Amino acid sequence: MSDPFYPAERLLIVIKVGSALLVDGETGQLRRDWLRTLCGDIATLKHEGHSVIVVSSGAIALGRRALKLKSGTLKLEESQAAASVGQVRLAEAYAENFAAENMVASQILLTLGDTEQRNRYLNARATLRTLLELMAVPVINENDTVATAEIRFGDNDRLAARVASMMEADFLILLSDVDGLYTADPTRNAGANHIPDVPVITREIEAMAGDSVSGLGRGGMASKIAAAKIATAAGCETIIAKGGVDTLHCIRLGSRYTRFQASTTPAQARKRWIAGVLKPQGALIVDAGAVKALSEGKSLLPAGIRQIDGRFERGDAVAVRDQQGNEIARGLSAYNASDAERIAGKKSQEIEAILGYRGRDEMIHRDDLALTGGI
Repeated sequence: MSDPFYPAERLLIVIKVGSALLVDGETGQLRRDWLRTLCGDIATLKHEGHSVIVVSSGAIALGRRALKLKSGTLKLEESQAAASVGQVRLAEAYAENFAAENMVASQILLTLGDTEQRNRYLNARATLRTLLELMAVPVINENDTVATAEIRFGDNDRLAARVASMMEADFLILLSDVDGLYTADPTRNAGANHIPDVPVITREIEAMAGDSVSGLGRGGMASKIAAAKIATAAGCETIIAKGGVDTLHCIRLGSRYTRFQASTTPAQARKRWIAGVLKPQGALIVDAGAVKALSEGKSLLPAGIRQIDGRFERGDAVAVRDQQGNEIARGLSAYNASDAERIAGKKSQEIEAILGYRGRDEMIHRDDLALTGGI
């Protein structure tokens, strides 16, 4: 198989690392040589101009050894205690190995609500974007110390897919202890056939998924298929690959993996979601100059807004209408209705003086806006 990242422009790649790869199942110790190689491969991608986000398991596995917790299933409070200890060790290991490659690592802990509740979603996305702009490598894990059964992702495969969707990533790579999807469990069926390419995730594809056999992670092939389904719907190509030595390097040299194709681009998927799925919580009435700017693919600035209708919060979907009442677009507002009313018609450089804080220059950034009318 050819290098999946070329030919390509600069890509955003989310890499998920499973516990079975990162932590030795017998000793409970970190596989430092493996992590060093992974960070070196990521450094190569960064030097080529790509951006990388890592979603890493392993905190609970590392923490339970440090706390000398018994083998087998842990109670919720034991898992949370292990996570709080393991997260320190995991963050230190990534920071040390990325520093050896002249890169800066950051730690981000997320819960399910951080990708579902609009204001927290926007804050998480803004933080990650800033870290990437500053050339750091965000290392993300579920915040197991506070997440309960009702508010957790359940596994880091789905967390990685949510992050890939939130960040409009081009690729999601799920590193595992298997080299992709098979027609049956290859550890139990010697006649199982490897599937290199999946154009569409059907019920038959989902039925091929088996259970995890590593004993360390919560996710098996079923969770990886579920993650691929989330990511590809958001326009993100997904790869399931075996995390052996020189993992990313081997993928690029043609080692075996399964690639799940996306039917659209991340930007198209996001704009379709904004235009057709979200219910507007209010409306912004704009002048002819703003209508023209939007038709040219520009953002909506406060200066072009003539009226605010409805009550909405930052991050809510709003309709954009011309002064004749025709809807021309929908988008995610960078301000709540109260603040929007105060800065409507004003220049962007006046926002801080009016509101007392420096917000975004745009009322709706072009990345958060989809045209719906005939302009």
